[in-house]
Amino acid sequence: MWDLLLDIDIVDGPFLTAMYVIASAFFVYLLGRGDGWSWVLTVIVLLVVGAIIGGAALWIAVNVLNRFGGPVIDATWLWVAAASAAILLAIWNLWHSKWWRKLIAVVAMPVFAFTAMLGTNASYGLDRTMGALLGLTTVDEIEHARPEATPGADPTEPLYLTWTPPADLPATGTIGIPDPGVTNTVSGFDARPAQVYLPPAALVTDAPRLPLVIMMMGQPGEPDASFIGEVLDAYAAEHDGLAPIALVVDQLGDPMKDPLCLDTAMGDVETYLMQDVVPWARANLDVLQGRQFTTVAGYSNGGGCAAYLGAKYPEVFGNILAVSPVEYAGADRSEQVLDTVFDGDQAAYDAVMPANIMAAKAPYRGTTGIFTAGENDPGYAPGAERLADAARGAGMLTTFARIPGADHGSSGLMGGLEAGFALLYPRLGLSAP
Repeated sequence: MWDLLLDIDIVDGPFLTAMYVIASAFFVYLLGRGDGWSWVLTVIVLLVVGAIIGGAALWIAVNVLNRFGGPVIDATWLWVAAASAAILLAIWNLWHSKWWRKLIAVVAMPVFAFTAMLGTNASYGLDRTMGALLGLTTVDEIEHARPEATPGADPTEPLYLTWTPPADLPATGTIGIPDPGVTNTVSGFDARPAQVYLPPAALVTDAPRLPLVIMMMGQPGEPDASFIGEVLDAYAAEHDGLAPIALVVDQLGDPMKDPLCLDTAMGDVETYLMQDVVPWARANLDVLQGRQFTTVAGYSNGGGCAAYLGAKYPEVFGNILAVSPVEYAGADRSEQVLDTVFDGDQAAYDAVMPANIMAAKAPYRGTTGIFTAGENDPGYAPGAERLADAARGAGMLTTFARIPGADHGSSGLMGGLEAGFALLYPRLGLSAP
C-alpha cells in the first residue's frame, strides 16, 4: 500500500488534475466572501500583495539562500506567486467570518501550497512520482553481474560487429540499487545509494562487457537512473539490446546542499567519485576498462561535475556528456563560494574551473566532449556553450547541441541525453560510425 502511494504519478496523472480542481474550488469559494466594488478592490489588493510577497520570498531563496542550485524556470515564479496570493486571500477570510469559512480557509492554505509545489514539479518533470518528490525510492536492490576475474584487454573490434543477441534477450533493461552497493571507504562521503541501469545485453547468460557511464543528477535532486534508463532502453531497442551500463551516483549527500564536486568541509566529493565510485564500478560491474569506453555524464549541477571531472581526469574518462551544465562550481554565487570555500583565493578558485583546467591540460587527445542545453534555458545555455568552446579550443572532439523547444527541466535533460548518446554510440562501439 505504501509503495502504491509513493508510485502515484504527479506529473501527468489524474492525481495532479484532481489537486488542480480542488485548489480551484477552494479559491472560488474564498472569493465569494463579499460583494460589491469594495470587496472587488480588496481582492485585487490581496492578490497583488500576496503575489509580491511570494515573488520576493522566492527571489531570496534563489539568489541569497541558493536553495535551488541556480536559476529557476518561469513556471516556478508563476506558481509561487499564485500560491502566495491565494494563501493571503485565505488568511483574510479568517476574520469576521463564520466558523465553517474559517475552517475552509485553514484547510485551503496547505492545499494551495501543495498544489503549487506539484505544479512547479510538473513543469520541470523531474520528480515523476510522489516518492521521488519526497526523496523516498521504491526501486529495489538488484544483483548485478560481477566480473568473475580481472578483465583482460578490451576487444579491438567494435561490439556491434561481434555481438549476436540471444533468443531470450529481454525487451528492456532494468534499474535497481546495486547489491552490494557503492562503498565510501576512501572518502567517507555520506552519499545516498546509487542506482544502476543494466541494458538488455547485460541481462543474458554470457553477457558481453559493456561501456560504462557514471552519471550525476541535478541539485536539488537524487541519484535517479530512470531518465538515462529510458533513453538507453530506446537506443538498445534499435541496437540488438546494446547500451552502456549506467551508474547514477550522488554528488550532493543532501539534496539542498551543493558540495561543489570538490573536497571541502562539506565532504570529500571528488575523492568519493574518483577513488570510491570509479574503482568500485570497474571491479563490480562487467564493463569495458579503457577510457574510450568510459563516460562521465551529468545534468545541471551534475553536468558541471561531469565537465570538471572529465577535464581533470582525461586518463580515466574518454568522454564527457554535460547536459545543461553549471559552468563551474558555484557559478551562480561565485563571490560567496570564493569567500567561504576558497578563503578569498581567486587563483585557487580559478584552478578548479573546467575551462581553465582544459586550457592548462591541452591538448586533449582522444577525448570526446558533448555539451547540451535547451534553447529555452537562458540561465544555463550560455555557460554550456562557453564550456564547449573551451573544450574545442583544448583539442577535444567537441559538439554543442542546442535542444529545440527544451527548457531546464525534463525536456532539456531527456533531449540532451538523446543527442549525446546519438553521438556516443559509434564512439563506444555500439553502432556503426
